[in-house]
Amino acid sequence: MNIDFAAVLVVLTVLTGGIWLLDTLVLAPRRARGLSAAEKLPWYVDLSKSFFPVILVVLVLRSFVVEPFRIPSESMVPTLLTGDFILVNKFSYGLRLPVLNTKILGNGEPTRGDVAVFRFPRDPTVAYIKRIVGLPGDSLEYRGKRLWINGQLVPQTPEPKDPSEPNVQQFSEQLGESTHRIQVLTENHWGSIGFWPGLQIYRELDGTIGWKYQVPAGHYFAMGDNRDNSSDSRVWGPLPEENLIGKAFLIWMNGDCVTLKGRCGRIGSKIE
Repeated sequence: MNIDFAAVLVVLTVLTGGIWLLDTLVLAPRRARGLSAAEKLPWYVDLSKSFFPVILVVLVLRSFVVEPFRIPSESMVPTLLTGDFILVNKFSYGLRLPVLNTKILGNGEPTRGDVAVFRFPRDPTVAYIKRIVGLPGDSLEYRGKRLWINGQLVPQTPEPKDPSEPNVQQFSEQLGESTHRIQVLTENHWGSIGFWPGLQIYRELDGTIGWKYQVPAGHYFAMGDNRDNSSDSRVWGPLPEENLIGKAFLIWMNGDCVTLKGRCGRIGSKIE
């Protein structure tokens, strides 16, 4: 079961704040006039007064400033590794109300190459992270494991191969203002995940699968940097603008570092 932490924070803030307000307006005056049998501050009032400011600060910071997330899978390798803990800028794409996710301030929008965190369209209680490769109105094509945007081939430069992974090839990719690394399998297939029916799919002469798609208004096309092992817009369709949470910008911790297994050098790394 997925727990909506934002909803839990909102409920706790309303509950503790309501009890604090009730005590201030009703219970405290009664105690002062000696009309209440209770001489001591009720435990639930004491608890609420202690926790309300802390919960409120956490809610405000998490909803409008920065929010931490943990990377659960390999879909963003080599940019992000399983166990990375990242920070997300919540006002990059405009301030939004918690739970409702309604934009209330600002008109920031994703740019090509942004690593964005968003509510999974098929289950909004789950947070996903992918790279934005297509903007509203973009015409996309993927053939020969290369991405084309509006008829232009996205530049790539091969990286040195890792002898321990002979079936994997990494590239340095230039997507908009972002220069980042991606990886693909050298084999002529794309994982085992089915394609979204909205893509125009075709098979090339060398056996690789290609597709075409035009991103609709109010939507974005997101892909993982681990191009052959990612459940992304190729699987579940375009990303609605209202599902955006924020832009990932920093790795602040890694699980392997905590357990003394290495990767401590990733701490403090900027997410490109």
